[in-house]
Amino acid sequence: MQQVTLEQVKQMASDARQAIWDLAKQNGREPKIYLHWSAGHYGQFFNDYHLNIDKDGTIYASTDDLSAVLAHTYMRNSGAVGISLACAFGANTSDLGAEPPTPAQIEAMAQVINAVADGLWLTIDKEHVMTHGEAADNEDGLQASDAYGPKSTCERWDLEFLGTKESPVYNPYATDGTRGGDVLRGKANWYRKQEG
Repeated sequence: MQQVTLEQVKQMASDARQAIWDLAKQNGREPKIYLHWSAGHYGQFFNDYHLNIDKDGTIYASTDDLSAVLAHTYMRNSGAVGISLACAFGANTSDLGAEPPTPAQIEAMAQVINAVADGLWLTIDKEHVMTHGEAADNEDGLQASDAYGPKSTCERWDLEFLGTKESPVYNPYATDGTRGGDVLRGKANWYRKQEG
């Protein structure tokens, strides 16, 4: 793992752009960015994800090549970049546990989404940027596998919600009924607009 800046992330995406697009085309689609939480501890990073974001928003790369096919999203790894928050140990669908996503992680993830999307020349929308929960339920229309997300079996529901008002880990970025993917894409698009 190496610590990287947003500028380095954008350059890494730019450097891998052609290879990622080629891999995605081989699968009959455009590139994807998949958003995860590790279900591990703060400060615990996994090589399954291209980029890992710690509790304070620090970004770590597990590889120098964002086109490397890593095991982050079932049946969707080729031509895709996996980004994970190092958090959510012990989380369940009614309680995000003692290590929920932090505001710093959420802001950093939105900025990383923007940097990767800029480097890959992608629109920041659900067709190109999805949480693992959204991808698990094939919400982009691709039937990559049988559904296994929050709308079906709930095996993977990463970032489906970031907190609720009733939760002791309430996160001001998500309100009741607001899905985590919508919040993250919205914030990433806000950062994109700030660049002019």
